[in-house]
Amino acid sequence: MKNILVLLLLVTSVTFAQKRDKEEWHKKIDALKTAHITEALQLSSAEAEKFWPVYNVYDEKMHDLHKTKKKEIYSKLKDGVDSMNDSEANTLIDKDLQLEQKELQYRKELVAQLKKIISPGKIIKLKKAEDDFTKELLKRYRQRKDRRK
Repeated sequence: MKNILVLLLLVTSVTFAQKRDKEEWHKKIDALKTAHITEALQLSSAEAEKFWPVYNVYDEKMHDLHKTKKKEIYSKLKDGVDSMNDSEANTLIDKDLQLEQKELQYRKELVAQLKKIISPGKIIKLKKAEDDFTKELLKRYRQRKDRRK
């Protein structure tokens, strides 16, 4: 009985540590993204004060949307596309399109709000900064993965 309790405690602590590490990793990425966007847009303090609350709401919506996509789309693709019947495939296609549409809706809402805060040129720079950050993040991920081999 004591061994089971120790094993349960060990598994719980390892799981908690992994979750905490993942949260720390996400916080670090968010901080890097914030710094990258701030530098790319060269926001004044007045702009930044208004920009970040709007952008953070958008970013959270997008994060939630990507989690939904992962759960509802990618997990089913991982289970095997070949085993899907036409009805299941059509449902998956419709769900994917619905989520893509929601992503576009969120982006349009962000741009509409940002037009009141920053110039159109900075909105374009934001898109480029987001894309550049994603590319750099993927590049570093691949390099890190290659070093492990």
